[in-house]
Amino acid sequence: MPSPLSRRTFLLAGATASAALTLSAAPAHAGHRPRRPFGRYGSPSARLTPGTLYVHPRGAGDFTSVQAAVTAATGTGRTLVIAPGTYRETVSVDADRTGMTWLGASEDPRDVVIVHDNAAGTPKPDGSGTHGTSGSATTTVRPDGFTARWITFANDWLRTDLPGTSGTQAVALKVQGDRSAFTHCRFLGHQDTLYADTLSLDTFARQYFAHCYAEGDVDFVFGRATAVFDHCHFRTLVRPDLTAPPYGFVFAPSTAGANPRGYLVTRSRISSEAPDGSYKLARPWVPSSDPTARPMLTVRETHLGAGIDAVEPYADMRDAYPWQDQRFAEYRNTGPGAVVTVPENRPRLTRAEAASHTREAYLGDWRPYDRHR
Repeated sequence: MPSPLSRRTFLLAGATASAALTLSAAPAHAGHRPRRPFGRYGSPSARLTPGTLYVHPRGAGDFTSVQAAVTAATGTGRTLVIAPGTYRETVSVDADRTGMTWLGASEDPRDVVIVHDNAAGTPKPDGSGTHGTSGSATTTVRPDGFTARWITFANDWLRTDLPGTSGTQAVALKVQGDRSAFTHCRFLGHQDTLYADTLSLDTFARQYFAHCYAEGDVDFVFGRATAVFDHCHFRTLVRPDLTAPPYGFVFAPSTAGANPRGYLVTRSRISSEAPDGSYKLARPWVPSSDPTARPMLTVRETHLGAGIDAVEPYADMRDAYPWQDQRFAEYRNTGPGAVVTVPENRPRLTRAEAASHTREAYLGDWRPYDRHR
């Protein structure tokens, strides 16, 4: 039996298969790194604004860790400029840090990596139990108006770390605030990689992901936010621990029943390093905390690769909540995973219905796409 891959090697293997998107301690393009560690975004001696703070792993900034900078960045509208490096830590941003922006200084998300390795079943250091899904997150972002550009958020925990455990959820990023925007970011993990959520059951939160990359296996994009994924790339991973499909599910929305807008995937693509037909596009998550949830997912004008099961692209998470009773739909998708062989298994929008499933309709008076390109 082959020896288990190291965490970093495993993530590197998955990312290499996806256009050489690497996770490494050094920048992927060190030869092109700006001579100034913070690129065109100033420095501690020449700040962009009085509210700008600088993070550098070897001490050339105000702080050497992202969490230290977040803790110091009190008030609203603060900016963190993060120099290339791998920041192995957990980061938690309180809800009162509204309007915060994080910038990867090199403008290449492969260069700035925030990573840790907690899973839901990982024991807490104080012995008070395990982390749980939310507690496993490498980065947790709660405030409204948060923006990140050119950052990699990763959780490199592997199932071989806790053999036999059921607590295999390992979140890279949990985001809960309204008007949260991520552009040119990467989200790396396995189960529950990207948790696009809200602060409470009765709170709606709009989130926008543009030109981003997310990889994983089980429910690796999930939660109850109103989230738009625009020109994003989703990649499903191999499952050496399984011998037969399904290997996993790309999306697992848990949209509140009262929310008319769930997840919208538009002009994106889904690829796979797993065998053809081994992944489901989605399954609905109706959590025990919200039995009235009606998960909603619309995938439109998106290329679905051969890794998606075209015959039965949807599945149930629990028998009591069949996917057919939820709000799943597609419109004008392409690729081998989008071929309609059993029409009743592929709910499709009409042209008139599709007109209300756009980023403009989902995000309302907030227009992040005008400035996040």
